[in-house]
Amino acid sequence: MSTEQSNADRSPQDIAKEAAGRHAASYVTDGMRVGLGTGSTVHWTIIELGERALDIVCTSTSVQTHELATSLGLKVISPDEIGALDIAIDGADEVDPAFNLTKGGGAAHTREKIVASMSPRFIIVVDESKLVPALGPFGTPLEVLDFAPGVVTTAVEALGASAVTTRDRRSDNGNLIMDAQFGTIADPVALGIALANTPGIVEHGIFPGSMVERVVIAGLDGVRELVNDQR
Repeated sequence: MSTEQSNADRSPQDIAKEAAGRHAASYVTDGMRVGLGTGSTVHWTIIELGERALDIVCTSTSVQTHELATSLGLKVISPDEIGALDIAIDGADEVDPAFNLTKGGGAAHTREKIVASMSPRFIIVVDESKLVPALGPFGTPLEVLDFAPGVVTTAVEALGASAVTTRDRRSDNGNLIMDAQFGTIADPVALGIALANTPGIVEHGIFPGSMVERVVIAGLDGVRELVNDQR
């Protein structure tokens, strides 16, 4: 979508997403090493950073993000090359009141979790529809090895999943992407640990709230923030 596209041709939600995405970019300053996430709201963060032409070095969480960032003139290198980050900005599919996240709707959650773990500051930018009383309605994305997906499915069902489905699309890493339906997740952190301990799961889409500094929210009444004071 062109940045020159008239607001008259766009939905209020899209306009709000742009405002929030651009606002999140305000936390980036010259000299920073920046992790760039994936999604329709953080898309505008990347555009804003490209327009500001800051002296920054970035790493990306997906091929899509890498292509967008480099097309805007941003310097993007691998996580190993960049070494550590000053800040990472990404989207989410669900955010609960304790700042726990569901991520992986775009099948990039493994790379997203790696990049987020490299930064002391992890900022989430979403539209207000992503705020939920508890994680679970979206489903829990899983990146899974090809070797024994049936064994993994059985193990995930034993953890309480009522259904586990496999997407047609694979991750950028070439692995299977599955979605597990747990219903309302009472303890996301405990479930995340259990999934992480399940052989065959490369990574799951539950991000604990302890990782998150703040959430920038796109609302129809403007941009607001939730700051995690428990970190």
